[in-house]
Amino acid sequence: MNIVIAIDGPAAAGKGTLAKRLEAHFKLSKLDTGLLYRATGSKVVSGGGDPQDAQIAEACARALDPAELDNPDLRSDEAAQAASKVSAVPGVRAALLDFQREFAKNPPPLADGSPAQGALLDGRDIGTTVCPDAQVKLFVTASPEIRAKRRFKELQERGLEAIYARVLDDMKERDARDSGRSASPLAAASDALQLDTSEMDADQAYAAALDFINAKKLF
Repeated sequence: MNIVIAIDGPAAAGKGTLAKRLEAHFKLSKLDTGLLYRATGSKVVSGGGDPQDAQIAEACARALDPAELDNPDLRSDEAAQAASKVSAVPGVRAALLDFQREFAKNPPPLADGSPAQGALLDGRDIGTTVCPDAQVKLFVTASPEIRAKRRFKELQERGLEAIYARVLDDMKERDARDSGRSASPLAAASDALQLDTSEMDADQAYAAALDFINAKKLF
């Protein structure tokens, strides 16, 4: 049986950090599905298009090369905003769905060449749409204010100019777009462990996730 762990949640909630720790602990192949949408959005923008243009966005999603996921520019806030816009396009989500499900079904080998013990996908709709049959579902969240503070600090540490109020406004705007879209909105699966990290540090979130997963006796 191939083990699949689905981690969902809004931006800067801590799911990326948690995903990396679980990936290493359980020897899983990890896919940051947000990169698929960031790469698609960036592809649209670099070509001079509008990320909300459904036809262009879908064409870029279908032409996506996995190698494009390695572009460091995909970590920028501009790429994040473009990703949120293209992800609201049903055709884009349909185009990238097969890629994600194939990864979950046949996770690639680990960096050292050894076989993976399963797949870990982190995103916005993994537990609800991409892998509704995943054995483990986690939904990581935090208040918009806490998440904006984390993102603001991250931008400052990267030497980028940022204004907290603007970061918070962008965060709320993105939350509204991700949660309100008609195609696979951001939502917690009914059987997901919900982790609110507003008052939790990374170690506490990791410990709670480990307890939840180990109780299932999958590994």
